[in-house]
Amino acid sequence: MSDAPKPRRKRHWLRIVGTVVACLSILGAAAAAIVVINKTEPTAQQIELTRKSAALVETITIERGTYRPRLVVLGNVQPAQDVILSSRVSGQIVEQSPAFVPGGTVRQGDLLLRIDPADFQNTLAVRQSELHQAQASLEIERGRQILAKKELALLEGSIDEANRSLVLRTPQLESIRAEVAAAEAAVERANLDLERTQVRAPFDAQILSRSVNVGSQVALGDALARLVGIDEYWVMASVPVRSLRWLQFPDADGQGSPVTLRNPDTWPPGVQRHAQVFRMIGTVDQHTRLARVLITVADPLARNTDAPPLIVETLVEAHIEGRPIENVIRLSRAYIRERDTVWVMKNGMLDIRQPEVVFRDAQHAYIGEGLQAGDEVVTTTLATVAQGIGLRKTNVLPEQNQNAVGETAD
Repeated sequence: MSDAPKPRRKRHWLRIVGTVVACLSILGAAAAAIVVINKTEPTAQQIELTRKSAALVETITIERGTYRPRLVVLGNVQPAQDVILSSRVSGQIVEQSPAFVPGGTVRQGDLLLRIDPADFQNTLAVRQSELHQAQASLEIERGRQILAKKELALLEGSIDEANRSLVLRTPQLESIRAEVAAAEAAVERANLDLERTQVRAPFDAQILSRSVNVGSQVALGDALARLVGIDEYWVMASVPVRSLRWLQFPDADGQGSPVTLRNPDTWPPGVQRHAQVFRMIGTVDQHTRLARVLITVADPLARNTDAPPLIVETLVEAHIEGRPIENVIRLSRAYIRERDTVWVMKNGMLDIRQPEVVFRDAQHAYIGEGLQAGDEVVTTTLATVAQGIGLRKTNVLPEQNQNAVGETAD
């Protein structure tokens, strides 16, 4: 019985030895595999490579030509004719035209007001009677002169030349003639005063304000209303002095620069009025140091068109078309970079140029020297700007860009 456990112990040790041998075999196989892998791995070699890199840009091709610059300035609307209508006689207003209201329009010669004419009619009647009396006295004196000539003929030779005019009553005749002339002038003055009781429009006008009504008592020189002419308005615009040479003022041979008026705050989009430059005012504004230019607008109230009417004392945009500038390149001001430089793409690289800017208006710059027709101006804003950096255009095929790519070594 004591020998039974021995076989079991033997089998147990055999299993342990087998397990150890298997583990050692696995470890040996793994080590051998590692050695084989290390011996057969390819050797890394450094190769010189190049990477193509260039900024992607858009360009425009420029051409020379003749262009008319456009100045955009603000202008103040003013009437070309502006009067304060005053009374030329005294009296009470007894009649008023229905059109004589603020905002009403009247034609030249239209009756606006009537002042009570009774006193002036009486004065005219008195002056006419005085004239008739003076004319009658003149006829009587002429009859007396005829008698005097007959008497002088009987006394011929006994009257010297000094007394001859007295005998013929020449001084008396001249005195009565003077009285007749004074009476005629008095009648004319009375007629004028009577006509002035009818206050009429001096020109085609719009009534801006009215100071009297029916029943008002007015004295000589009292203000009755403010009238502005409706045939033409002025726009007083301020222009930089350096820009005056590009404006055309009218002379015997032509008209002034055409002007387009806009009022984006009031008028519908796209609505505009047409005008023209008329005169340059010979002084500069003391505050802004800008020159003042007078622009004329016909039919400002748009009575004959569908355009919007102009309102006195409002501000409008005046787009003035200047004289032609010949043999220049016109570029958008957005393409004029810092320090008045222009980016040009040449042979696939950036060429930074500083051309001569002849003139600038609100949207464009007009360039004389420094750029050539056919140059490709870069319109894209670059993050990195340096002379000679590589560029390639977005509007060409990839294979066409191969000649426009710079190479840099890694």
